[in-house]
Amino acid sequence: MSRMDMNENRQPQSQPGQETTSGVSSRGISFPQRLNAARNRQGLGTDGQNPASVLQAPDGSPGPSAMGIGLRIGADLVSALIVGVAIGYGLDRWLGTMPLFLILFILMGGAAGILNVWRTLRRMPAGQGQSEADDATLGRR
Repeated sequence: MSRMDMNENRQPQSQPGQETTSGVSSRGISFPQRLNAARNRQGLGTDGQNPASVLQAPDGSPGPSAMGIGLRIGADLVSALIVGVAIGYGLDRWLGTMPLFLILFILMGGAAGILNVWRTLRRMPAGQGQSEADDATLGRR
């Protein structure tokens, strides 16, 4: 047998874990299936987010304190407004239309800050951030 005959008979071999042209690895499981299995092992959903664990501390404690949540919300609002003012002022100076873009981007920055706060509060588990006094006032124990 010549070398040419030997090369024609040789099948391409893939390394373990490598995907072939069909998108299936040598183990027989496609990458998306392995990714979903890894996400499930970590307690994440298929979108990569687990709302209950987003605000949990790494040590497994319930999450941030009410003061920490308040500081985060305040920082979200202020930073969005600062970015809006900076972009609006810069565009107005560059284009010579002094109050137009400043007003527009202040409104857009405020809207972005409120949207960030909404997203933060929506990811919070039910009952997070309520004190015992709030529970007693509402008749819960």
